[in-house]
Amino acid sequence: MSETIQTISLTNLAIAFIPVVIVIGILVKWSLDAKNAVYAVSRMLGQLLLVGYVLAFIFDSDSGWLIFGILVVMVFASSWIALGVIKTDRMAFFGYSLMAILLGGGLVLIVITQGVVKLDPWYLPRYMIPLAGMIFANAMNSVSLVAERVSAELSRGEPYANARNIAFSASLIPITNSLLAVGLVSLPGMMTGQILSGVSPLIAARYQIMVMCMIYGSSGIASALFLVFAKQQLIKGASQVADNNDK
Repeated sequence: MSETIQTISLTNLAIAFIPVVIVIGILVKWSLDAKNAVYAVSRMLGQLLLVGYVLAFIFDSDSGWLIFGILVVMVFASSWIALGVIKTDRMAFFGYSLMAILLGGGLVLIVITQGVVKLDPWYLPRYMIPLAGMIFANAMNSVSLVAERVSAELSRGEPYANARNIAFSASLIPITNSLLAVGLVSLPGMMTGQILSGVSPLIAARYQIMVMCMIYGSSGIASALFLVFAKQQLIKGASQVADNNDK
């Protein structure tokens, strides 16, 4: 398979927005929040065009310090974004979120980049940045889900052990469903991209297995660590919410 991926012209790319316009038209017709949809699509367009130029610069870089700095930004940003569901003092949980994502995601990143694909140098940008992005993003989503669910269960009066178990199981539902559906319902993005670029489906499948393992591992480890680290603060936060509701 020696085919190269087809280049999409800007004119052809514009055709992809036809379904988007249809959805926005439905939102307008039904008097729903079309402005938010337009904002989201516009922001997506701007961000992806910008990130294309940024990644082109990063991939050409030979600086381990630059890549390390980008990884640090990823960890801090994901740790803060994950706490958007927290109803009490968000800053009080930031340290726990940071440690959970750093340790959980960082461990998986090291195993994958140094043990599986064996990057040389260790920071090889073309691999490190996309893999780190997938790992930390999934760890972030898992921490966010587990934080919201455990808070909800505690506010209903569940003992912490029960609330923890319910929240942990719930946080793994999205990635578990992905494991069950992969190859049957959909071809994941990384595998699809590799096949489109001419990589053998057998090799692409190996990479996708690696990806599914790393996002399952990072999601589960990060959410479990958050539940362990933030136990007392979660209980305290639930008590504060209950007191406020009683007033």
